[in-house]
Amino acid sequence: MEVHISTAEQILTTDGIPLKDSLKKTERRNKIKAFFLVFPLLLFIIVTFVVPIFDMLGRSIDDSQINEVYPNTFEEYRKWDKQVEELPPEEVFKAIYFELGYGEKIKIGRALTRMNYSKSGWKSLIKKTQRAIKKDLKSEVVIPSYKDRLIEINEKWADRSYWYAMSQMLNERTPIYYWNALDRTYDKDMNVVRQAEERRIYIKTWIKTFKVSVYVTFFCLLLGFPVAHLLANLPLRYSNLLMIFVLLPFWTSLLVRTTAWIVMLQQNGVINGVLVWLGILSDEGRIQMVYNETGTLIAMTQILLPFMILPLYSVMKVIPPSHLRAAANLGAKPFTAFIRVYLPQTIPGMSAGGLLVFVLAIGYFITPELVGGKDGQLIGHWIAYHLKTTLNWGLCAALGAILLGIMLILYWLYNRIVGIDNIKLG
Repeated sequence: MEVHISTAEQILTTDGIPLKDSLKKTERRNKIKAFFLVFPLLLFIIVTFVVPIFDMLGRSIDDSQINEVYPNTFEEYRKWDKQVEELPPEEVFKAIYFELGYGEKIKIGRALTRMNYSKSGWKSLIKKTQRAIKKDLKSEVVIPSYKDRLIEINEKWADRSYWYAMSQMLNERTPIYYWNALDRTYDKDMNVVRQAEERRIYIKTWIKTFKVSVYVTFFCLLLGFPVAHLLANLPLRYSNLLMIFVLLPFWTSLLVRTTAWIVMLQQNGVINGVLVWLGILSDEGRIQMVYNETGTLIAMTQILLPFMILPLYSVMKVIPPSHLRAAANLGAKPFTAFIRVYLPQTIPGMSAGGLLVFVLAIGYFITPELVGGKDGQLIGHWIAYHLKTTLNWGLCAALGAILLGIMLILYWLYNRIVGIDNIKLG
């Protein structure tokens, strides 16, 4: 008679525990240890990367600060029928009168900046009105009509455009910053319309940013491909020497390299001096190659070139030379063999380098700001401007969120066309 016994259940450890349970316990313990080993890195990524991004996305639609200052005013404002009444009803004027009179000075001051984003002139209007209201409250003056009193303080309270601008501030969550980043705003009926001609600056800057980024990516590919091919096919001794020159920009300060380009490209700079010396240009016909888009393209191409060369080199290095020899043996000419055999195998390197250079280019700030001047400024200029000067953090966050969205779209396209598993960065 045969007896089938599950040996896995019968085998015990020295502690008398079934081997199967002991293995599970050991595996679980190893997973916990592995988790705690990577936990500091995970925490670092969350604190320094994930949290700031979500904070930026939150700020791009947050408008709660002003709602904390004028809750009663906004509540009464929503009851205003703009088609029937020329100005808001008495209750709106009364609400804003007392909220300005008894509101916290610090909160009101912060809200003024936000109000000026919708329409310039709010800050001076509110400050003047607040001073007058404080005097009224101190002297305990009886106000028969708050509407008449506010208009008496400043005639701007009778200007419908200020009240129409207030309609953009009613909601705690708003897409207004995204519309502003695309040269759009709201009209009195909360319909999305184009900004005034003199305020349409962002679409032009976006187009310029994309154009410059595409040009820089193309020139980096054009210059980087032969260099990478040379690196991959030279003897090791010479290849290492050439690689030092490729990596040299990483060992030099970005500010130093940018300053060097300013010296070289200006009208009295090195390049113009050489062209004049060679007789190609006259002394009066020196070319302005700095503080414009041309200077931005030249400087950014040189600075970002290594980010194209290294992915290309990593791909070309592993392409077997026998492939080209096999194509030649089959009768293919060198150019045909290069186009149909060698070039397709470099696509992962070209796409990875192109993606890396393009993403870096659209968010570049220092080089376009110093070399490009007014004509070469990219979208990074406006992010820095609003961050440091106007303190319009909502618009900054919206511009940054749009850049993040572009990066994610490029990543998705790269994954669909090439595959993220095929990426080669070095």
